[in-house]
Amino acid sequence: MTTARALLDVRDLRVAYPGRGRGFRARPQEVLHGVSLAVDEGETLGIVGESGSGKTTIGRAVLGLVKPSGGHIGFLGQDITHRTAKERRALARHIQVVFQDPYSSLNPSLTIGDTLAEPLVAQGARPRNARVRVRELLDQVGLPADASERLPREFSGGQRQRIAIARALAPGPKLIVCDEPVSALDLSTQARVLDLFVDIQRRTGVAYLFVSHDLAVIRQVSHRVSVVYRGDVIETGPAGRVTSTPEHPYTRRLLLAAPVANPVEQRKRREERQRRKAAERPVSSSTEEGK
Repeated sequence: MTTARALLDVRDLRVAYPGRGRGFRARPQEVLHGVSLAVDEGETLGIVGESGSGKTTIGRAVLGLVKPSGGHIGFLGQDITHRTAKERRALARHIQVVFQDPYSSLNPSLTIGDTLAEPLVAQGARPRNARVRVRELLDQVGLPADASERLPREFSGGQRQRIAIARALAPGPKLIVCDEPVSALDLSTQARVLDLFVDIQRRTGVAYLFVSHDLAVIRQVSHRVSVVYRGDVIETGPAGRVTSTPEHPYTRRLLLAAPVANPVEQRKRREERQRRKAAERPVSSSTEEGK
C-alpha cells in the first residue's frame, strides 16, 4: 500500500514510438497504454513481464530516456514528465539506474576509482573527499579498496555489476531504476547480487523500481509487484501473493515459466503452461487490478 504522497507517482503513462514504413505502418505505435503505478520511499516495486511487454519502457520513461506521449510522472511531489536535459541532469542525483549489461555501462578506459569519483566531482565534491567516498562505496558493495586502481575488464560479471551498483549509489539517490540487473549473470552470482540489493536497501533506505522478466527474481527483492502485458498493468499487489497465488491468467503463466531445479517438475510446468496458453482466450486488461 502506497502513502498519500509516494516517492514516485506514475499516472496514465503513455509512450508511443515512431512507426516504420509507409501509410498505416508509419503511424506511431503506442507501447504503453495508460500505465499507473507508485513507489514509496524505501520500497521495491517489481515490474515483471515477458519481452516486448513494455516493462523496460516504463523505467526508461522515468529516467527521461524516452518521451511520454501522455500521462504524468511525479517525483518527490514534482511533475518531471517533460523536464529538459539540463533539469534531468540535476535530477540525476536523486534518480539513478543500474543496467542489464555491467560491462557496456562502464567506461573500459577508466579505472574503477575514476568511474565512481566522476559523478561526485561533477556535483562539487573535492577530489580528496571523493576518494574517501569511493572507498566507502567499494566496501558497501563488498569489493576490496584496491579495486579502485583496476579497470573493468579485470573483474568478473558479478563484480562489474557490484561496481555499477556502487556508481548508482554514489550521489545518494532516493530511487534506483534496475533494468534486468541480474539477467546476464549465472544463478549463483544472481543470488549474491540480489542479496546485495536487499542489504543496501536495508542500510540506506533507497527505493527500487526493479524491472525483470523473471518472477522468481522479482519475488526475492520486491515488496509489491506490477505485472505488465502488452503495454498495460494487468495485476498489482503484494509480492508474496502475486508471485505465489496470482489472480490473472497471464501472471499464472509467468509463474509456470519460472525455472525449478527438478527436471521432472520443470517438464510438468512447461506442459501445463502450454496447455493453459492454448486454452485461454486472448488476455484482456478489462479485469486489471493495478489501474
